[in-house]
Amino acid sequence: MSSFLAYCKSHRGMVFTQYQMLRAQRQLCDVSLIVDGNEFPAHKSLLACSSDYFRAMFKDYTKESKATVIHLKVISSTGLQTILDFIYTSWLSLSLNTLEDTLEAASYLQVLDAIPLCSQFLINTCDFESCCYSANIASKFYLTDALTEAEKYIINNLWRLLQEDLCDIELLELNVKSMINFIKSNDIPRVSEKCLLTLVLNWLQYDNTRLAYAKVLFDNIRYALLPLDILRKLYTQTDVPLTASIKCMIIKAINYHSAPSRQPLLQDKYSTLRNQKGWIMLVGGTANETFVENMLGFDVYSHKWRSVTTLPLKVQHHCTCVIGNFLYVLGGETPERPQNGTKDATLAVTNIVYRYDPRFDQWLQVSCMLEHRAQFSCCVVDKYIFAIGGRGDQQTLLSSVELYDINRDTWTKSKDLPFKMHGHASTVHNNIIYISGGKTDTQVNSCKDVYLLNRLEGQWKKQAPMSIARFGHQMATVKDSIFTFLGIYEPFSDIEKYEPKHNQWTRLRPLPFDRFCYGLVVVEQTVLLLGGKKWQDAQEVPTQNIVGYDTENDRWEEICSLAFPFSGLQCSVLKLSDITESNEKFSKAYTLKKSTISSGIEE
Repeated sequence: MSSFLAYCKSHRGMVFTQYQMLRAQRQLCDVSLIVDGNEFPAHKSLLACSSDYFRAMFKDYTKESKATVIHLKVISSTGLQTILDFIYTSWLSLSLNTLEDTLEAASYLQVLDAIPLCSQFLINTCDFESCCYSANIASKFYLTDALTEAEKYIINNLWRLLQEDLCDIELLELNVKSMINFIKSNDIPRVSEKCLLTLVLNWLQYDNTRLAYAKVLFDNIRYALLPLDILRKLYTQTDVPLTASIKCMIIKAINYHSAPSRQPLLQDKYSTLRNQKGWIMLVGGTANETFVENMLGFDVYSHKWRSVTTLPLKVQHHCTCVIGNFLYVLGGETPERPQNGTKDATLAVTNIVYRYDPRFDQWLQVSCMLEHRAQFSCCVVDKYIFAIGGRGDQQTLLSSVELYDINRDTWTKSKDLPFKMHGHASTVHNNIIYISGGKTDTQVNSCKDVYLLNRLEGQWKKQAPMSIARFGHQMATVKDSIFTFLGIYEPFSDIEKYEPKHNQWTRLRPLPFDRFCYGLVVVEQTVLLLGGKKWQDAQEVPTQNIVGYDTENDRWEEICSLAFPFSGLQCSVLKLSDITESNEKFSKAYTLKKSTISSGIEE
C-alpha cells in the first residue's frame, strides 16, 4: 500500500485570511479586549498561538480562560490595534508616530516576532530629524542593534545637530546610556572638546535627576583639550557638583597648560584628540622657486589634501620630528629682508626651533639650538631630540651634536662627530642613532661612511660603509632594517638596505629615475618619497609625483601627484582631528540654556 505527503503553500495564508474575515465580522470571537474604552474582538486560540502572554492567560486554571471580556490597562488602543493586525495578518504597520505604542504592546503582550521588525524599522528610518528619538526608543525597549546604529549616526552627525536650534531639545532629551557612550567615544568628528563640555553641562542641568551621572560623564571629558580659561571657570562653577577626583583632573589639566614646553611628555587619554587620524605633514621647502609658507597635510589612503597651518618661519634645509604628537621644526635656511638697496633676499642659517600643537592649532617657540644649523640631521631617542652636524653661519661645517631635553626646555652638547659634516642622513634603530654619507671638511666628494651612536655609551663607532657615496639623501628604519634612499649628484638610482644585526648592506631595486630634495616618511611598511627634483638635460627639474617603496616586496609604485612642484620639504606623520574654523563657530554659539554658567563657558 503506497502513501505520499503533500504540502499546500496557500493553506497557511488562507487560514490567516479567514481568521481576519471572522474577526472583521465578529464571528466565532470568544473574547473582547478592552483598552481605553475601545473594544477589540478576537479569538483566544489565535492569541494564544501568537503571544506568550495570552497563552499563559488562557490556561485552564485561570479565571481569564473563561472570561469573555478582558481589560488591558498598560498598553494603548493604538498599540493593541497594530499588534492584533500583525497577529491576524503577519503584516506590521509602522510609523514614527505609532512606533512607541506598538513596541509597548508587543513587549507587554510578548508578541516577540514583532519586536525585530520594529528594530529594523528604526534602523532603516534613522535620519537627521529622527536619530535622537530612535536612540531613545531603542534604549527604552533594549533594541541593541537599533541603538548601536542610532548612536553611530548621532556621533557622525553631532556637529550638524549642534548647528541646528531645532535639535537642541532632542539632544538634551537624549537617554542616559547614549549620552555616556558619546562622551566615551574616540570617534566624534568635527566637534571640539569645548562643545562637548557645553553639551554635557546643558544635558545635566536639563533634568536635575541626571546629576547622578555627572561623575561618569566628567570622567570622560578630555580636560587637556580645553582652553585654560574654560578650565578655570569650570572649576569654580557651582551649578553642577564636581567630585574631588574631577577637580583633581581639572587641576592637572591647568598644570598641563602651565608648563607648555613639557606637554609632549604629559600625554594621556585626556590630551588625545578624538577622531584623530594620521596625516603626512609637508613642512617648508620651495615651490616654483618660492618658499612655501603653508604647512599641508596629505592623507595617503584617501589622497586628500588639507591646509593645516601657516609656518611661523619660511625655511629650507631644515629638520622635523614628532614627539607626543607635537611637531618640531628645527633650524634651516630662512630668507632675510633685502638690505643695502639690493632686490634679492639673502638666506640666513637659523637655530630657531618651533613646536606645533594640533590640539589648539598653535605654534610655540621653544629654546633655540646652541648652533645655527642647515643641511643637518635630527632624530629622537628616549624623547630627546638630537641635532647632528650640518652647515652653520658663513658656510662653516659643524661636527657638533646637541640634544634637546623637553623636560627642561634646554639644549646641551653631546658627543661630537668624528668629522665636520653636512648633507648626511640619520635614523634610529633600537634607540641607536645611525648616520650615513654627507660631505666632510676634508672631502670634496660625498662619502660612504656610516657611524652609530649609542647614547648610553656616548661614542661614535664606524660601521660597514654603503656601496654608494651619498649626499643630501634620506634614511628610514622599517622594522629591523635601515634603508638609504637617493641623494644629489648620484650616478645611480639604487637604494640600499642595512641589517644592523649583521652590519651588512644590500642593494635593492632602483627608483625609475633619480630624485633629490624630496620629503620622506614611513607609513606602515611603505616608504613614501614626496616631490623633489631630478636631473634632466643637465638641469634641475622639479617633480610633482609621490612614489611609494614597498619594503617587504622590494617594489616601487607611483601613488599620486602633488598639486604643484614641491622640493626641499621635510615630512612627518602627525595625528589631526577634522575640526575646522567653521566647526569652532558653532562651539562658541552653542550656549547653555538653563544656567548662569553660560557666561563662564562661552567666550
